[in-house]
Amino acid sequence: MRLCPTFLLQRWLWLCVCARQWHCRNGNNCRLPLCVRQIWAYLRLMVDSLYYNTLTNSDVVMDSLMEPILWMVDLLTRRFGAVFVCLLVILTTSILLVVYVVMLPVIFDTYSPSWIAWHMSYGHWNLVMIVFHYYKATNTAPGYPPTMKNSIPFVSMCKKCIIPKPARTHHCGICNTCILKMDHHCPWLNNCVGHFNQRYFFCFCVSMTLGCVYCSISGRNLFLDAYSAYSAIEVHTDSLRETWSTYQTPPLTFRDEMFHKSVIYMWVLTSVVAVSLGGLTIWHAVLISRGETSIERHLNNKETKRMRKCGKVYKNSFNYGRLNNWKVFLGVEKKSHWLTRVILPSGHVPIGNGLTWDIYPFRKDMMPV
Repeated sequence: MRLCPTFLLQRWLWLCVCARQWHCRNGNNCRLPLCVRQIWAYLRLMVDSLYYNTLTNSDVVMDSLMEPILWMVDLLTRRFGAVFVCLLVILTTSILLVVYVVMLPVIFDTYSPSWIAWHMSYGHWNLVMIVFHYYKATNTAPGYPPTMKNSIPFVSMCKKCIIPKPARTHHCGICNTCILKMDHHCPWLNNCVGHFNQRYFFCFCVSMTLGCVYCSISGRNLFLDAYSAYSAIEVHTDSLRETWSTYQTPPLTFRDEMFHKSVIYMWVLTSVVAVSLGGLTIWHAVLISRGETSIERHLNNKETKRMRKCGKVYKNSFNYGRLNNWKVFLGVEKKSHWLTRVILPSGHVPIGNGLTWDIYPFRKDMMPV
């Protein structure tokens, strides 16, 4: 026989009323019958179990309070992922138009042939690196654990996917699936950053940062000239309004005005992106040097503090040394790979399958590369 929740609630309220009446009628020193006290204790335990357990701490409370906010962020990121991608493509295309239409004619008119050759070579190499790595990062699957029965070792079970999770695998609430070696979900890629596309993501960040720094440095003098011209126009306009005098120098033409606006727009945008994206790139470079992902950094910090309280030292089992970490991440297995797989665009797959990680410490041939 199955009891409905309404009946249980009515029964619980009736017991509360009876217990109060018994307590008031017989005095404070009289005890309730054993059966009533047992049922009362059981009901209190059921109520307490809804909001408290032995694992409750400040982290659990904060995670519970932040859950609605995180849910809203995940929902917006899932809905507007394509919008972020389109916005990035539009902004990058606008910078390219400014460079090709505005800056290249100035470079051809003022620079020497050797400087022109350098600008053309470096600029187009940087452009190819940006386009290639962004395309691969957005269109390459980050890697998913198998859903069928297999003999691959796992460390836990995913509570949402209900499948075994190998080491370094985490669940993405936006993609609603588990990701191998998950780092984070990037809205600018509309994709998760995982085992099979993390190198593309990092190389894109490096290439975009270098491109923004290059445009910012190359267009600095043009930006100062354009800003000075606009400042002079504004000052003179104010003086005209006050004195109603005539100005001898002819005003800027529409072409000159668009030239100055384009240079200012390019320099401000590339400088801001260079600073912000450069900081993110440096942070990921530090994580790669330590053999960690963004999620593992947080987990390792918590584990380090926990083991320190026990008088022990935590060691990251995926840290093979700074140089070897970079070799594993970039897929460098011989000296020529520094050119063919790092400096030039390369679509090679990363070392390993993202399911097991016990093969790297035994690759002794990686040390002298």
